[in-house]
Amino acid sequence: MLLTTAVVLALDRPGKPPAVPVAGPPPAAAPPVIEITPADGGRNVRPERGVAVRVSGGTLTEVTVKGVKGHFNAARTEWTSDRALAPARSFTVAAAATGAGGTAATATSRFRTLKPARTIEVEDVTPERGEKVGVGMPIIVTFNRDVADKAAVERALVVESGKRSEGAWRWLDDRTAVYRTRTYWKAHQKVTFEARLTGVRAGRNVYGVKGHRTTFEIGAARISTVDVDEHTMVVRRDGEKVRTIPISAGNGATREYTTTSGVHLTMAKTDPEVMTSPGRAPGQAGYYETVVNDAVRISDSGEFVHSAPWSVGSQGRANVSHGCVNVSPRHAAWFYERTRRGDVVQITGTDRRLEWDNGWGFWQMSWKQWRRGSRA
Repeated sequence: MLLTTAVVLALDRPGKPPAVPVAGPPPAAAPPVIEITPADGGRNVRPERGVAVRVSGGTLTEVTVKGVKGHFNAARTEWTSDRALAPARSFTVAAAATGAGGTAATATSRFRTLKPARTIEVEDVTPERGEKVGVGMPIIVTFNRDVADKAAVERALVVESGKRSEGAWRWLDDRTAVYRTRTYWKAHQKVTFEARLTGVRAGRNVYGVKGHRTTFEIGAARISTVDVDEHTMVVRRDGEKVRTIPISAGNGATREYTTTSGVHLTMAKTDPEVMTSPGRAPGQAGYYETVVNDAVRISDSGEFVHSAPWSVGSQGRANVSHGCVNVSPRHAAWFYERTRRGDVVQITGTDRRLEWDNGWGFWQMSWKQWRRGSRA
């Protein structure tokens, strides 16, 4: 009995309480880290590389670069400039971000882009600003110097139309690029061409320093069909036949005097036009010099639709010209007055095919072939 009591007393005796851990303050959240490219203090920065801002451990709340537009990614962890930067300019990039626990960070980068040794710009654009043209009209862009990096320059060429059309560029040479739609332009709309060349690297130490923008209008779909065998030209406007004209085409005695078949475009109008025999000097056999009125050029090999009062008796009956499409003075004046550059003249019935690079014979090339001339 006494033993039991002693044991109980021992068990009931208070002992040292166990240690209890004491909680300290939570660790502070790390602020976001912002990285800007180009880095602060950069000199001779390449303009085509643009600006990139990235953040780790947070999201970007603001990025500003005076005169430069850009966009965030979906997560707002990156911001990228939309275009190349202007050469020989100073820029300041300011960025802000927020992170976990309400942390925040800011960063700034000041840098200067390089000064190019040579510059490239648009020297000429066809059609002209504000011109109304036909549905077959190409856009022909000529640069002031050779383009080495055609892909970079082509990506900077933008065409926008009121009625959407698929189109592609093709380089004719180192200075000339041509835009053609897959099918004819839709009639009655405005088209804008823009060369966003500022900061674009066209070759070694060659950069664009300014852009070019022009707007023109597509008029009615005026398509003329010349049937050499039937000696007629049918003119349609927006699909409606408006006139049937008797014609006399090339006599076919030689290749030179054979009218070319294929899709021609009206290129220019002159009144009067002096026509001379190609490759012949005065006094040589076959030489001629003729003044014609109401002449509408349709190729670079000397083909026109023009007034020919001397062949009226053959028009609608026989082909007697040196390759041009002869029409009467009355019909010639009517056609001349209404024609715009880029109208379509489709000729059939001869064994001489219009070359794709003869004048504006671009529609002679299939769409697949045409696209092979693109570099972008």
